[in-house]
Amino acid sequence: MIHRFALAALLAAAAPLPAFAQDLPQPAEGFLCCNLRTDGKWISDINYAENGKKVIPAGTPVKATGYGRYRVHVELPDGKQAIGNDYSRDLDLKTFAQRYIVAEDPRRKMAGYSPKVRKAVESARVMPGMTREQVLMAVGYPVSSENPQLDARIWRFWLSSFAEFQVVFGADDRVREVTTDAQTRNLVVMD
Repeated sequence: MIHRFALAALLAAAAPLPAFAQDLPQPAEGFLCCNLRTDGKWISDINYAENGKKVIPAGTPVKATGYGRYRVHVELPDGKQAIGNDYSRDLDLKTFAQRYIVAEDPRRKMAGYSPKVRKAVESARVMPGMTREQVLMAVGYPVSSENPQLDARIWRFWLSSFAEFQVVFGADDRVREVTTDAQTRNLVVMD
């Protein structure tokens, strides 16, 4: 005869996972899509350049080790961290994770960019003429709460809670201009 607790455990194990858990990608290995800023434990999707934060370069090897509420737990060469979905919560966690962990190393694409564009991406800056993909590599994804459509003409970013910059794309889907205040411009734009 099976003990009541053992039977309960067997039934719980056999029960289907909630839809949320079923939809999550399995722990995946790949590369960071873009330059992301960290405090050493937390990488926010807003990607603020606050004091004490360092940039983890696009193309850094990464492994997703699990998922939490609005976060993807990852293992990077420097240790464990979490990529937090702080401002893109309209995205399901699978879509969110797939933005930041990509199968192809972005550095391979960067190698084919002009030296000036490569320098801009590596320094987490944008410049006129960059493609959308190059902007993403340089400064990360714009938060979806303010940028629901990635094909929009304008992407809004924040360097800090008081330093907004907007990347304006032309009809050719290349950066036409970056609008912001002079101080923020000096930090995010490469002319």
